[in-house]
Amino acid sequence: MDLLSLPEMASSAEPIARRLVDWLRHAIVTMRIRPGEKLSEQDLARRFGVSRQPVREAFIKLAESGLVRVLPQRGTMVVKISLEAVEDARFIREAIECAVVCEAARRNDPRALADLRGNLDLAAEALTAGDQERFFSLDEDFHQHLAAAAGRPNSWRVVEEQKAQMDRVRYLDMSDAIPMKTVMAQHLAILSAVESGDERAAENAMRVHLTEILVSLPKLAARWPDLFEAGENGAAGRSATA
Repeated sequence: MDLLSLPEMASSAEPIARRLVDWLRHAIVTMRIRPGEKLSEQDLARRFGVSRQPVREAFIKLAESGLVRVLPQRGTMVVKISLEAVEDARFIREAIECAVVCEAARRNDPRALADLRGNLDLAAEALTAGDQERFFSLDEDFHQHLAAAAGRPNSWRVVEEQKAQMDRVRYLDMSDAIPMKTVMAQHLAILSAVESGDERAAENAMRVHLTEILVSLPKLAARWPDLFEAGENGAAGRSATA
């Protein structure tokens, strides 16, 4: 596995299991750990100089997010992308985030809007540099800032709990079906509507942004069949054209 390091594991005040979850989740989303790959509790514990207990706890948390499957007597495996799970997560995101942008447009908090504008300035730099991982991280931050701008920070936590499978598709999107420049343009449209206080335009811009994935799903499933659960290509096609 081509994995990132996890420095200062033992010295961090954050629980080790939480850090392992964050690290493994990032590696899975960015395809450093591929769908179908097995994870060894013993190997990870040895790699990071920890006991097996926090690794076991991390696996349980990742299983709850739908990213791994713990198989008794057979080990832990990274699950392939489920189109049904992606579509469910997108549905939940649309319901929550369309409400969020409307509230953000109503509140029109200058400090929060400045944070959003600063985020897009950094995203523009990442786009110019072709730094996909940095851009993806800033994409996440943009949506979190929107929740803060709406005065609903907990709404983003709810979204985060639901969107693990969707994140892998979104990461593939940025290098394949939906270029970073398209995502950037959509974020600019959302922010412009929020800044102008236009709730309807903000909601429409968010809806366009979050339904883009329905168009890209069948393309990605066809191009990367080894990353997706078998037998779901037809479902993706039906969803995209519904």
